[in-house]
Amino acid sequence: MKTTHKLMLLALLLAISSVALATNVPNGAVITERIWNDCPLGTVTSTNNYSALVSIHEQKVMCGAGWGSRHNWRFADGGVAQNFANGDGFSYSCDLTISGTGEAEATLAIAPWWSQAVGGAFNFRTNDGEIACFGGRLPFYSFTASQGLHYVKGETVHAEVVYMPNSLNAGSPATIEYKVTIGGTPYTSGALAFDMGNPAEPYGTWGMLDNAQVGGDFLQFLQQGDLNGYVQVDWANITFQDLGTVANEDMTWGTVKTLYR
Repeated sequence: MKTTHKLMLLALLLAISSVALATNVPNGAVITERIWNDCPLGTVTSTNNYSALVSIHEQKVMCGAGWGSRHNWRFADGGVAQNFANGDGFSYSCDLTISGTGEAEATLAIAPWWSQAVGGAFNFRTNDGEIACFGGRLPFYSFTASQGLHYVKGETVHAEVVYMPNSLNAGSPATIEYKVTIGGTPYTSGALAFDMGNPAEPYGTWGMLDNAQVGGDFLQFLQQGDLNGYVQVDWANITFQDLGTVANEDMTWGTVKTLYR
């Protein structure tokens, strides 16, 4: 290989490696209350001590015929909910606890661009104990159906998602792995592949898509449990790790190498 070609290859490798850790690591969280407000007389109290604890507490009061009330939090950069790109690799984990006299579900959320407030749930539900992953762009997986796991209200579980963009194409789509530790025993879904999505949309393909938001959701079922009861959801010991970014969906390491053989 000629010296000039070696220098050009080195420049390309450096350019790609310079964005290999390009995901903005969140420096906070933002909480949004009453996304669904079916219990307007209820009292909602939230705590934002990111990353040690994000907590949302709702006391029901005369909720009438409403079905549910919903709140969420999202990772933030400079106090603004952060949008993640299709090619942003990351892992996110926390210790999740749902407690109280009502019934609810709470999530680790990866919400897509078209539904950033509600969608894409690694979901824990108290009324029947189901633990399942669904919605948005997420590949479906049920820990209850596949591994017989159930969530019990008041229990603290360690939950984690690992999103790897890979090459964002049919041969190497993005994957997501759901992990949960219950009673000291770890369980995993294994790496699950995303489908293509809609190539006519300007948000990418073969992954979670651009402008996704990540965090947690809380939905209290107003007509289940104590009608004037409460639910509190705690996301404690929150971690976020940058796992690297796809430099260019059309330029892979293999492609670079073939240019200089």
